[in-house]
Amino acid sequence: MKVLETERLTLRWLEPRDASFILKLVNEPAWKLYIGDFGVRTLEDAGKYIEKGPVSMYARVGFGLYLVELKATGVPVGICGLIKRASLEEVDVGYALLEEFRGNGYAFESASAVLEYGRRAFSLSRMVAISSKGNHPSARLLGKLGFHFERLIRLKADADEVELYADGPWPAPT
Repeated sequence: MKVLETERLTLRWLEPRDASFILKLVNEPAWKLYIGDFGVRTLEDAGKYIEKGPVSMYARVGFGLYLVELKATGVPVGICGLIKRASLEEVDVGYALLEEFRGNGYAFESASAVLEYGRRAFSLSRMVAISSKGNHPSARLLGKLGFHFERLIRLKADADEVELYADGPWPAPT
């Protein structure tokens, strides 16, 4: 299902037929370094990742990570979307592009559209993003999108700390 279009991109729901693309994306060195190794080694693993992650989230909350394709050719370049993590109060904006498509403004273009979509379709006034420490390209993009560094957090008790960025109003003091 097509969700969004920008000047150069189409964002649509991920489907099992996207398994070969996902297999390539999640095994790129930058993905493993900054996002993690999800143990996706086969097309079957990639299909399960799509079903248990994005497809399950579409059914549960109405949004998730979307496949980002070049509008002119339909070539997939990455993923971008909204994620509702159990460990975060707010919705998280996530993105990743294949290495050969980085540096063309696609991450900014798709993330900008996803942020606007989250505000319009789901009335999200505050969204967050997480980035691994040392992922300077992601931090620069988040700044360009209007996010500010808020604090270090752990998504799980035994996980490394990650940087939490926010785009909306500051949370109320507790």
